[in-house]
Amino acid sequence: MNAPKLDCFALSKSPPLLVPAGMERSWMDKTSDHFAYRCTPLAIANATGWELLNPSGFSATWTGGNGKDDIILRPHEPGQSLHQTGFFFGHGIISFHPGYLFRTDPDWVVWARGAPNRIKDGIHPLEGLVETNWLPFTFTMNWKFTRPCTVHFEKDEPFCFITVVPSVAIESIEPCIRQIEDEPNLHKELKIWTSERTKFAAAQKLGDALALEQKWQKNYLMGKSPSGRSVADDNHRVKRKLKPPVSGCPVKHAPE
Repeated sequence: MNAPKLDCFALSKSPPLLVPAGMERSWMDKTSDHFAYRCTPLAIANATGWELLNPSGFSATWTGGNGKDDIILRPHEPGQSLHQTGFFFGHGIISFHPGYLFRTDPDWVVWARGAPNRIKDGIHPLEGLVETNWLPFTFTMNWKFTRPCTVHFEKDEPFCFITVVPSVAIESIEPCIRQIEDEPNLHKELKIWTSERTKFAAAQKLGDALALEQKWQKNYLMGKSPSGRSVADDNHRVKRKLKPPVSGCPVKHAPE
């Protein structure tokens, strides 16, 4: 199957850097023995997209009012340009220009959001699904203050995280609620997992050397069922490494 396209048309000679997102987070680094990285779904989510990096550092202060003048920007270094940032909506919202016009295949769109699991006190990223399969103009990445305060956006800090998702396929999904007993084999695996997890937690609490050495159960990591069968397919991932953008791609002209 051909990979969906993601064309990134730069709108200036020096657009913000666009880079594959990494799995690392500072708060995860500070957890005991880096235990947060044991949650594979969490770490994979961190790296499932590309980041737009802030060209220059600045502070932003919100006074609490709803006007555009109620947000004050101050560059970290005198004379630095903050042309990537603006105010359009008031109500404590900062807007970033991505610096690119993104184009995707007909059935795909861009999900623009803050970097997953990256925590910023005092301000929160707003998410948007953008129909980049037809849009001839760009969008803004918006952040809303959660209270009157001052926040800092450092140079090279990601201000936007983009990933591509199918446009309308989700609309054909009909969630089906069933009883777990309807799937005897799945129910059995769940009971085995529950029992083994209880035993493992008890062994760790008692100081069992083998359980302490193992640190955590690795069924998800290894793609194995609780009974020991390998059940994950070729799509199973424990790490994510996306391709960086390349320059000079051939232009594909769409029909008028």
